[in-house]
Amino acid sequence: MSGAPDRDRITIMLVDDHVILRETLRESLDAEPGFEVVADVGDGSRAVAAAGELHPDLVLLDIDMPGIPAALTVQRLREVSPSTRVVILSMYDSSGFVQDLLSLGVRGYLSKGVSRQHLVSVIRSTMQDDLSVLISVSAPPVGGDGAPGGTPPLSSRERDLLELVAQALSNRQIAARLDITEGTVKRHLHNIFGKLDAVSRLDAVNKAFDAGLISPAPSTRASDRRTRR
Repeated sequence: MSGAPDRDRITIMLVDDHVILRETLRESLDAEPGFEVVADVGDGSRAVAAAGELHPDLVLLDIDMPGIPAALTVQRLREVSPSTRVVILSMYDSSGFVQDLLSLGVRGYLSKGVSRQHLVSVIRSTMQDDLSVLISVSAPPVGGDGAPGGTPPLSSRERDLLELVAQALSNRQIAARLDITEGTVKRHLHNIFGKLDAVSRLDAVNKAFDAGLISPAPSTRASDRRTRR
């Protein structure tokens, strides 16, 4: 039986650098009886400052944002507002990410692919139960999500970004298209290069295409064939 008090209202802070996602989540959660989104911010530093002032009941936190790393954000959130419960809402669902953040005391780890109903249920359960930790991540497809030869899988956001790279868009254009910062674009590219062992944007596109991870623009492949002759 839970020792948590009954709550007529659950205050929530959203932390994600994706503006459209924050606005959509805010509108959706504010419409839920008993929920109130008291703040939405785009990076870890502002999240810590807002939590220290507002002490929300729960924080929904993305882990891939500009500013301080996610693990440090969680630690500082718990320092400035110990009663606040942190639930991760992320595109990354590898076991390493999950275990590392659960060890810091987060109360849930959810894929951004979860339904609105499931998210609402997790928020309510998290506030009603002092002990439970809720995990809901997408299962890898049959046969694995990696490329042949053991290439690490790309996240959905990394694939979306690389598709835009294949269209020869600049970092600024990609940031505008995905509604993220240029710094976040650069971090994604750094991660993609590491996963694919790529030395350039074109190299990353071609390796991802060859591994069946993306479908690059035909003009990009043609350009690469000309440079290889």
